[in-house]
Amino acid sequence: MRMRRILGLALAAATFAGMSAIGAVSAGAASSPNITRDECTAAGGQIVARPYAGYTCALPDGTTQAIT
Repeated sequence: MRMRRILGLALAAATFAGMSAIGAVSAGAASSPNITRDECTAAGGQIVARPYAGYTCALPDGTTQAIT
């Protein structure tokens, strides 16, 4: 009985950890929206052309975002 309880707790913890990882990935994808050219230049960014990948905005803090 004790072994079954320990295995059940381990399974529950593994399931919870998996769901937390999926939630973190989803939140990360949703937290970096695309910006427009006007928003990029207003924020002090520079528009950079990438071959076969479109344009990105290089912001002064070193991050880049895709331009819509």
